[in-house]
Amino acid sequence: MSVLTVTKDNFESEVKQSDKPVLLDFWATWCGPCRMVSPIVDEIAEERTDIKVGKVNIDEQPELAQQFGVMSIPTLVVLKNGEITNQAVGAMPKEQILRLL
Repeated sequence: MSVLTVTKDNFESEVKQSDKPVLLDFWATWCGPCRMVSPIVDEIAEERTDIKVGKVNIDEQPELAQQFGVMSIPTLVVLKNGEITNQAVGAMPKEQILRLL
């Protein structure tokens, strides 16, 4: 499954109402560690059909970043049934990201 660009306009339908767990990657174009994590998140999206993977550009979606209390990026958030079940900040290897799920 491809990575979804999450915005405040599609957040409710794509994330809150998702029947699958959702991995959200909060990132920005100017963030070096985000550029390291991004291809890993893309890879997970391609490999795992049992989850939904979305990316939130914090510069374009400051309301969502604020809603999740994002202070540092990259921030990865896992939601199940619209509720946060796990959260981590910083660049990390694929195995560690998969453990969040």
